[in-house]
Amino acid sequence: MEAQVLDSADSEIGLSFMETDIATLYIIQHELLKNPDVEFAGVIVKHPLTNECRMRVSSKSDPARNIADAAEAAIQAASEMRDALSTDVRV
Repeated sequence: MEAQVLDSADSEIGLSFMETDIATLYIIQHELLKNPDVEFAGVIVKHPLTNECRMRVSSKSDPARNIADAAEAAIQAASEMRDALSTDVRV
């Protein structure tokens, strides 16, 4: 995955992601929207043939920090799910 900052301001940031799956960004968006400081978090596929996704986040606090925190929360949730599945599900 390659990430690039498209534009940045005190309360808003726009990012471009290459070679990623939109589902990953949807999980981060879900975690972002749980934060009361986040006013808007959106993700789109820019164009299916270019494999580029974009994210825009508006926040009352630092949007870059909000994205990092949301990514950490998503990683933690995935780890908890992995642990639950490995102990509760037998193949």
